[in-house]
Amino acid sequence: MVSHGTASDPGSAREPARSGAAGPFEHRMDRVRAAMVEREVDVLLLSVGPDLPWLAGYEAMPLERLTMLVVPVDGDPTLVVPRLEAPRVVERPGVFGLRAFGETDDPVRLVAELVGSGASTARLAVGDRTWARFVVDLQAELPGARWSRASTVTGPLRALKEPGEIEALRAAGEAADRVAAQLQCGEIGLVGRTEAEVSADLGARLLAEGHQRVNFAIVASGPNAASPHHEPGDRVIAPGDLVLCDFGGTMFTADGVGYCSDITRCVSVGEPPSEVADAYAILHEAQEAAVEAATLGTACEEVDAVARRIITAAGFGDRFIHRTGHGIGVEEHEDPYIVVGNAAPLEAGNAFSVEPGIYTERRWGLRLEDIVVATPDGPDPLNTVDHALVVVDG
Repeated sequence: MVSHGTASDPGSAREPARSGAAGPFEHRMDRVRAAMVEREVDVLLLSVGPDLPWLAGYEAMPLERLTMLVVPVDGDPTLVVPRLEAPRVVERPGVFGLRAFGETDDPVRLVAELVGSGASTARLAVGDRTWARFVVDLQAELPGARWSRASTVTGPLRALKEPGEIEALRAAGEAADRVAAQLQCGEIGLVGRTEAEVSADLGARLLAEGHQRVNFAIVASGPNAASPHHEPGDRVIAPGDLVLCDFGGTMFTADGVGYCSDITRCVSVGEPPSEVADAYAILHEAQEAAVEAATLGTACEEVDAVARRIITAAGFGDRFIHRTGHGIGVEEHEDPYIVVGNAAPLEAGNAFSVEPGIYTERRWGLRLEDIVVATPDGPDPLNTVDHALVVVDG
């Protein structure tokens, strides 16, 4: 096992404070270390990406300067940051010490020293989002180490949401519901506005409802709705258009960790054509059935299959072109994925989207999405706003 070495400090160092509440982070650190033992990982190295705020409550800026949390399986974790970023760090008592480095210091060498005396044979798990330049430099500094992805340690833990995380997701989902309700009641003008203008309006309303960050606000009108990830543009919405709105953001907790919302609702400007109304009825049935199927022990791929069977039986199978869902938490897409080939059973605390779609190229597209949590009492949808294809005047 690698011992946690002590490096001479090229900048400044602060040991973990020992007073005050650490919130959920000490518990998460214990879970991570147990997983490291199970997966035979000596040191976890987390840089930019969602693992770092989840475990340490600090979100690194994606700079050319290295930020890295070094977590040895049997020593004190250290957060290595550029000195100019140190004031942004909220220290977590008993969770990590802080090591700040100056502009002329070598942070890669510092991280290598923190890996410890057994670095030549260390088993290291590095964050999936770590910039390649730093991974390459670390591999050169630690030529004998064996490398793996940190998500093999953190992914299964993050997928099982703690009660506080579920409540954070619920708060974000309720805020997104309020914006969707404003769309459905006609409060958000559509006719005569561009998709980009409506997208900006949705984003502003997410912020007004308590989100701190807008992650995306897809507004796809008419034929553009046939592209699931359409980029809102300068198309002007007109009477008779079907408008697909898929939006979400991040809402931060008191601990400084952000949790995501994600919702999709479609509205029709005027009565929709019968083929669209009929297709939406199938979509609604499929989405509702998939939500009801999301019980503990059910394979993720079976939830996908439930929605897909209904859509296929109605003749739209070739128009359902993506998975049924994705996990959600501190990032918009994470484990578990509701997709064919994922035989993992749903567990209590899994949070994920259920969002089947039907797309007719160059004509129209439909999608209906809720966030759902798997619980011992059955599926718990976090989005409850009207699921119908609501008709608006404009």
